Amino acid sequence: MRSALAFLAMAGLLAPVARAQMAPNDHQHHHHESQPLDHTAHNHDVGPPGSTYDLRWIDAMVQHHTGALRMSEFVFDIGTPGVGALGKEIWRDQAQEIKAMGQWRKAWYPEAPVYPVALRPGGDPETLSGLMRMSPAQIQAMQMTASSPTRETRVIWFLERMLRHHGGALVMAHDALKKSRNATIRRLARAIIVAQRKEIIQIRRMLQREGLNRSDYYQYDKLFSLS
Repeated sequence: MRSALAFLAMAGLLAPVARAQMAPNDHQHHHHESQPLDHTAHNHDVGPPGSTYDLRWIDAMVQHHTGALRMSEFVFDIGTPGVGALGKEIWRDQAQEIKAMGQWRKAWYPEAPVYPVALRPGGDPETLSGLMRMSPAQIQAMQMTASSPTRETRVIWFLERMLRHHGGALVMAHDALKKSRNATIRRLARAIIVAQRKEIIQIRRMLQREGLNRSDYYQYDKLFSLS
C-alpha cells in the first residue's frame, strides 16, 4: 500500500519548501463488541482561508496524526491477521508525515509559536495575532482519543475508530483542497485522500472478517474522490 508520504517522496516534496515558493496566501450486521460510531466528537474545520490557513491546517493535521499513532500502539502485538501489521504501517507512515509537516512549518512560519495554534474566536485569519494556543480539549478532539480499549475489545475498537479517524483526515484533506493555495499542502491533501481511502477499504474487509458490515462504515465513500 502506498502511503501519502511515499506519494510525496516521489514528487520530491518532503524537503522544506521556502516561503518564496508558496503561493499567496445499507449494509448492516451487529456484533456485541461493536458500538455506534460517534460522528460528532471531532470538529474538522480549521477556519477560513487566509495567510495562516496552512499553519492552522498543519497543526491540526499533526494532532490528528498523533491520535493515529496512539490508537495504533494498542494493536502492535495483536495476533489477529493483518491488524498488527496495519497498526505498525499507519504508525510509521504518519510519524514520517508529522516530521515532514514540522519541517514545512518551520520553513514557512518561522515566527509562529512553537505550540499548536488555532484561529481565535473572531480572529483575523490573515495574521498570527489572530491565532491562539490550541486548547487541551481541541487537541483531544483533533486526536480523537477520548476512549481506550480493553485487551479483549481492542481489535474492533481499533478498526472502527481508525476507520472514523481516516474519515476525519478525508474531511480535512478536502478542506485543504478548497482553501489552501500552497502546492505542497494541496499535493499532501490529495495523497492523504488516496492513502486513506485504500486503508478504509482494507479496514472494512477486516471488520467483515469479524462479522461486521455496518452502513455507517460507508459514510466516507463520498470523500474518496480527489475533486
